[in-house]
Amino acid sequence: MTRIVHLSDLHFGFHRQELVEPLLVLIAKARADIVVVTGDLTHRALVPQMEEARRFLDRIEARTLIVPGNHDIPLLNPLARLLAPFRGFRQHFGANLSPVAQAGDARVLGVNSADPFAWQRGLFREGEIGRLVGSADPHAVNIVALHHPLEQLPSVEKRTARRAPEAARRLQDAGVRIALSGHLHIFALDELLATGRHPGLLQLQGGTALCARPSDAQNEIAVLDVERDAVRLERHVAPMDRDSFGPPEIREYALRGGRWARV
Repeated sequence: MTRIVHLSDLHFGFHRQELVEPLLVLIAKARADIVVVTGDLTHRALVPQMEEARRFLDRIEARTLIVPGNHDIPLLNPLARLLAPFRGFRQHFGANLSPVAQAGDARVLGVNSADPFAWQRGLFREGEIGRLVGSADPHAVNIVALHHPLEQLPSVEKRTARRAPEAARRLQDAGVRIALSGHLHIFALDELLATGRHPGLLQLQGGTALCARPSDAQNEIAVLDVERDAVRLERHVAPMDRDSFGPPEIREYALRGGRWARV
């Protein structure tokens, strides 16, 4: 079994400061094999925000895998966004924008889905899908980690990242079993599974861990216990009117005949 903490959309610079310590305590108690952070560590990709996010990450004792989100690209400086969009991210969070990590039986494949030329939408770059397919390990539980979801529900107004449908299909066919993402600040899992489009790919679209936007209603993280054919999920939620996380909601999933189902 591999234990994974999934964080997304921290938005340092527009975050709930009162929730930082409870979040760090929760992460420490989870005793994860790896903490996966799927982008938007900052709100506006400003240096002070990146430094604050870096200090937060440095307090996590577990191994981390980090990929950028669209908010980690300079929005207010068009020249920097076009000429050196990931310079600040590389300096503060690592030079590799699509890292790969082995944690127990899990192989986590990071993807940089942020697009400086279409700031919000996201994309899979030329050759990226093939790289991921080639990196899948038939003897491991393959997990892809990216900011933009591979699939979105019909109620979402934002456009799906370019090439995302192709990526979802090819990754499922290559044996990728779990996808961790964020971006929309709305938790979705069972709803995505119910579409039936990618039954062999368990897609966890995470909510925001720290963003202070009132319309988000809550902050949350997920703790996953991953086995080859099973996932136990703990969803930890902190409503906007509370400065702590409540008892976790527990869900369990099993892969049977190539299809995930809640049990």
